[in-house]
Amino acid sequence: MQVNRNTYYVINDSSDLKCHMEERAQVNEEAAAMLWSIQEAVERQTLQIGASACGATAVVDVLKALGVEVAPEEVDRCVQTRLRRNESPLPDYLLSRSEAGATHAQLIQGAQEASAGRVMGRFFHLYPRRRVQLVPWLARWIQKGAVPVATMNMQLGAPEGEEVPDAWHHQLIFGVAPNAVFMTNPLDVVSEEEAHQRLCSDSVLLVRRDDVLRRVTPGCSLSSLSGNQSRWLLLDVEGQVQKMIVEEEQGEDRPKRTHITIPAAYSSGVTLFTLRDSELGQELLGETEIPLL
Repeated sequence: MQVNRNTYYVINDSSDLKCHMEERAQVNEEAAAMLWSIQEAVERQTLQIGASACGATAVVDVLKALGVEVAPEEVDRCVQTRLRRNESPLPDYLLSRSEAGATHAQLIQGAQEASAGRVMGRFFHLYPRRRVQLVPWLARWIQKGAVPVATMNMQLGAPEGEEVPDAWHHQLIFGVAPNAVFMTNPLDVVSEEEAHQRLCSDSVLLVRRDDVLRRVTPGCSLSSLSGNQSRWLLLDVEGQVQKMIVEEEQGEDRPKRTHITIPAAYSSGVTLFTLRDSELGQELLGETEIPLL
């Protein structure tokens, strides 16, 4: 059984999943630009290989799509996935949250190292908003043979009344169709608008109230974070925590903030991967940034 944590449906077998994805996309694969068919994605995708390792998982599938087989453990070593330091005091915990997982730069470096230099990647920023139509842009590169990986802020656009996701996420894009983006880990299809919203985010992360308050100890100070780090100071993380503490002391009757906002190490956008010694590799290296809107 597979559970899609983004759309909350349960799949009993691959035929159910394929039908569901095609229904959501309302197209058949002949109208799409695909690296893999939906059935191939069902069979070939890599499930999450470890905690915070969505980036390394995406790189495993990138290498697979480019014909380079590498053990998932080796890919994770090369990507250098960072973990949350859940047992640390609040300042160090928040710092670990801001960088847990991997950035697009780690994905590019990890793919290069794991493939012994055969694979290269080029990241394209989508924040601030760019002058681009996402699906046609992705389709053009997929048709050339590039393998896209999306780096997305999953906390954007969470449906009202549902729990806000706890992290950013990397997903391989194995195809696109009119108003549809197909991704792995988990297998899903989302609208162009939904994908673009997640791909166009400032580098910030929401941390849940409970995760903050249960690490507040007597004399706890965040001055080590805000003292010399301008983004922590700009977001007034220390002030946000203090307000949350005051809210807790005031009792149950007043509205309480559900999250604090901290800086994140990640940038939202798409990394395109290909073989280094190819015409496409040279084209990617020479491609200009997508212009700002």
